[in-house]
Amino acid sequence: MNPYEEYMKEVAKPMREELTNREFKDLTTPDTVDEFMNSLEEDDTAFVVINSVCGCAAGLARPAAVTVAEQNPIKPTHKATVFAGQDREATEKLREFISEPPSSPSYALFKGRELVHFMPREQIEGRDINDIMMDLKESFDQNIS
Repeated sequence: MNPYEEYMKEVAKPMREELTNREFKDLTTPDTVDEFMNSLEEDDTAFVVINSVCGCAAGLARPAAVTVAEQNPIKPTHKATVFAGQDREATEKLREFISEPPSSPSYALFKGRELVHFMPREQIEGRDINDIMMDLKESFDQNIS
């Protein structure tokens, strides 16, 4: 690993831990993405945060994801995260399951392996955090049974 990659890994560590310390599974390789996605049963739901080092991830995306995933009465059976820009191959592998243009930060909600909701950066950046949380809550309530 070159010095830049080492530096970015250290910079991103607390951003990664903001989710992994809240029981989001860290998908760091294509194999861990495959294992995670292939483990999903038809009735399972999985909330995946595509993490990023940008300001909207820090101030909006991660806090909204953690709050809704922990406080909403209807919760997904699985939570995971992949870090765009840090775990490039894993992020590319996850995006094979998402029929939307690449976007980070973003949220993906799966029922089984089917994408049932996707919220790209454009629906996160510059918005009020309460509006983002309400959109996530609505998505959980409508798509998780």
